[in-house]
Amino acid sequence: MNFDDIVYLVCLISCIYFGNFYRKIKDSEQQKVVGTALGVLILFIVSGFHILHSFISFGLCATAITLCSTKKVHIIAFCIMFGYLVFFRTVHYFNLPAVPGHTNMIQMILTLKMVGVAFEKNQSFLKMKQRDQGSTEVEITDYDVEIQSISFVELFHYAFNYIGVLTGPFYRYRTFRDYFETPFKEFSKPLENTIEKLKGCALYASCYLVFSYIWPIDYAMSSEFYDDRIWIYRLFYVWPSFIIFRMRIYTGLTLSEAVCTNAGFGAYPNESEVANGEGPKTQYLQFKRSPEKHDYNFKTIQNIDVYNTETCYTFREAMKTWNICVQYWLAVNIYKRFPSKKYRTAVTLLVSSFWHGFQPGHYMCIMGAPFYVPVEDMLNKAIRKDATGVKRKVIDVIFWINKFFAFSYLAMAFLLLTMDKIWHYYSSVYHYGYVWYLVLLVTGISLLKMRKKERRGEKKE
Repeated sequence: MNFDDIVYLVCLISCIYFGNFYRKIKDSEQQKVVGTALGVLILFIVSGFHILHSFISFGLCATAITLCSTKKVHIIAFCIMFGYLVFFRTVHYFNLPAVPGHTNMIQMILTLKMVGVAFEKNQSFLKMKQRDQGSTEVEITDYDVEIQSISFVELFHYAFNYIGVLTGPFYRYRTFRDYFETPFKEFSKPLENTIEKLKGCALYASCYLVFSYIWPIDYAMSSEFYDDRIWIYRLFYVWPSFIIFRMRIYTGLTLSEAVCTNAGFGAYPNESEVANGEGPKTQYLQFKRSPEKHDYNFKTIQNIDVYNTETCYTFREAMKTWNICVQYWLAVNIYKRFPSKKYRTAVTLLVSSFWHGFQPGHYMCIMGAPFYVPVEDMLNKAIRKDATGVKRKVIDVIFWINKFFAFSYLAMAFLLLTMDKIWHYYSSVYHYGYVWYLVLLVTGISLLKMRKKERRGEKKE
């Protein structure tokens, strides 16, 4: 770990500890001010003068949200924040200092928040318009009305409150508002939930340090790796590399969730049908009357489901348990709102790649997923779906191995980033991952054809 990583980790742990005091502040306005002041201080500690990027992009977008037409505000906000990401990541071309990696993560989360609240405002406006036109199927809430007049100051609190400012998770403005207007945090058992998350963090961090020491990713870029190691060793190096990658992600995301849980942030009653990123799907404000009578969960801010990511058998299942709140943002704001059904998946993945970065590795990794999933679906339908007993267990293990190999092989591009390093590595293993993909594709097509012939024969009989 370098010095910046240590500072970043200390800031995250400090935010977790501060939750013990923050959730006990009774005055909601004072609580907002304290939380935002701490958030700005943390940003300055991590980013220094680079914090100006966050302030400038926020100022431009917040001005648009408060002043521009609600009909187009979501498009304008999207163009401002994602456009600023282009400048933010290319400042070196303008002879400006390069931005630290941790500041990049801060800007990424800020982008989701600001664009997300603009989409929320537009969506509420459309619902109210439908109601005014006589539709009885649309349900309008007080929140839909309130967000139409959201202020610059309130947006500043939402954008820079210390909860989630470093690594997320993404949460809606409604979740932020509810934290100060509902008593749920007082009955959500924040300390118990936080301790459980920190136990997991200790395991993930230990695995990260051990594997990083034995199989450092930098070794995969050295001349010794290519000159002295046989190709099979180089190929299987994707496994420890991806373990290191995901243990780092698990640690960061779980710590960021712990910041939320220890402050009681994102807690809702179990009866409100909570969804990751979204929050309650049903009416929940009636629970304010007797909050002590309910059990609570923090599913709203749960960004990673480590157990299911590790134990599920398919690539498709694993995708749903990884970076869940960001996936919610992409699904609601891009996938469901994009006008063309034919291209919405491709556009959603392009936005995700663009949000992650501009290096070829980001696109090769993220855009590779939709090619693998249909092949896996074919094989699942052909050989796994109807299997039972020992046969099913054996097939499950094979699918599990394939899932992690696919993830690991694609993640290598994400880790190496530049085209020359990616091509050098993939060439050194004879592009085995893509060859294996073609083998699975041909196998899946052949097996499905065989099953169709068998069914036709059974019908004739």
